[in-house]
Amino acid sequence: MILVIKHIDIEGPGSMEDYFLNTPLRLKEIDLSRGDALPDDLKDIEAVVSLGGPMNVYQEDKYPFLKSEDLFLRKALKKEIPILGICLGSQMLARASAAKVRKAENKEVGWYRVNLTKEGKQDPLFRALPENLEVFQWHEDTFALPKSGTLLAESDTCMNQAFKVGKNAYGLQFHIEVTPQMIEAWINKYKHNGQRLEAKDMLTLAHKKQGKFRKQADYIYSNFAGLL
Repeated sequence: MILVIKHIDIEGPGSMEDYFLNTPLRLKEIDLSRGDALPDDLKDIEAVVSLGGPMNVYQEDKYPFLKSEDLFLRKALKKEIPILGICLGSQMLARASAAKVRKAENKEVGWYRVNLTKEGKQDPLFRALPENLEVFQWHEDTFALPKSGTLLAESDTCMNQAFKVGKNAYGLQFHIEVTPQMIEAWINKYKHNGQRLEAKDMLTLAHKKQGKFRKQADYIYSNFAGLL
């Protein structure tokens, strides 16, 4: 069973759920924002996926579940259970690996390109993918690379985009799971002043890029499942 940690209802597993429906692996979703509890132990958990959310990892006073998740991820790391952190999830993984998370110099919202590093090109998570990936971003924070981590992807806008820590724990600053419907929901939920034209453009591009983007995500899901 793959445990999927949600931090808000509108940021779910998206295309990841569709992919794993056609495999023997099953997803179990918990939504921390609704009061769902993390498991007391890691029995029967084959992997952990931590998704995105609008909160910051250092807002533990406002969102107490972040502290519980930090401790949970530390236990999973110690047990070498495969982990995939996406956006906020990548920052949570970085924090659980004793790396600092802070405001980024440049907020990224929309479609961007990231480049695999030399190590990223050789890593099994990105097998069969090109060295230059078009991804969807929606974040204002960034993470430092953990001391024991390996940088797998980077960009000019925000340097650290993907990392690996230990044998099988990965953090992706960018989103791979989004669908056009999810992006539209996020635009309506997180809209900012002066961003309406930009929002319209990113949604149009989401529909246009959907096929290629989904294929890219499926490769990553398949490669991650291969670690289990």
